[in-house]
Amino acid sequence: MTNYSQTTFYIGVTGNLQKRVWEHKNKAAKGFTKKYNVDRLVYYELTDSVETALNREKQLKRWHRDWKINLIREMNPEFKDLSMDWD
Repeated sequence: MTNYSQTTFYIGVTGNLQKRVWEHKNKAAKGFTKKYNVDRLVYYELTDSVETALNREKQLKRWHRDWKINLIREMNPEFKDLSMDWD
């Protein structure tokens, strides 16, 4: 996830992506995303296991900013909020 100006990125794991995005957009939880107004879903990956998801999260958090941006651009070149079409 990122903020409006795409200056801050957040990486996390959840079992319910739509619920978690709603929480970020509605500032339902105190913390990093609320503080930095991170409320736009620009990239996500689906996995079959929690272990795989947690390992991938750790990997991505170690990446340089440019690597993350390039990964996002592969799936979402315009950095559109992918959750905008959700009901």
